[in-house]
Amino acid sequence: MLETPEDRPRTQDLPPADELNALPAGTPFGALEILRTVGVGGFGIVYLAQDHAWQRLVVGKEYMPGQLAQRGTGSQVSLRSSSHQDTFEVGRRSFVNEARLLARFDHRSLLKVYQFWEANGTAYMAMPFLQGKTLKPVRQEMSGPPNDAFVLKVLLPLLDGLRLLHAESVYHRDIAPDNILLPDGGGDPILLDFGAARHAIGDRTQMFTAILKPSFAPIEQYGEAAGLRQGPWTDLFA
Repeated sequence: MLETPEDRPRTQDLPPADELNALPAGTPFGALEILRTVGVGGFGIVYLAQDHAWQRLVVGKEYMPGQLAQRGTGSQVSLRSSSHQDTFEVGRRSFVNEARLLARFDHRSLLKVYQFWEANGTAYMAMPFLQGKTLKPVRQEMSGPPNDAFVLKVLLPLLDGLRLLHAESVYHRDIAPDNILLPDGGGDPILLDFGAARHAIGDRTQMFTAILKPSFAPIEQYGEAAGLRQGPWTDLFA
């Protein structure tokens, strides 16, 4: 996982409702200890944590779809309505399955998952603490189109990672410049944010508006084209 300067909310910037849903600094998870909240999204909360066993910083992600669930004074997650139970559980299973899948893969351009677990009525995963910029601001800072060498350096490792995913019938479905991390030091690009829980919940309910990125989302991801199948071609279009 990454922490970048661009539009990553910090704890002091979070609105009060989001602060209530985030676990406080000092919360332990075995050898992990939460240091602070990095950001809150519609489907999860991201924390910076210390792994005391390995003496390293990690990023922890908590499954927390804010429109379905909430956290009160304790650590336990509760549903906003009992009618959300099935949808919440589908999203949680997808979150855990995504973590289990990424933990199996060991590829330089796929985000590594160190461990995953269930607690507090929800689920978590721990990932590397990476620093860098996503492709989006890097491209915006360019005075002109990128040259061939830059394009190949970014695309070839990503395509190799996608080949591995697609061989397991796994599709990202949200490839775009803001989901491609270019690590500090010039390492291979890393594909971020698979969002399996988001997709699973979106397939069950209209509560969440589909998040589509113009120029990157293929036609089969638009609501009016729901009859079209998604597959490897969906990621290749993006």
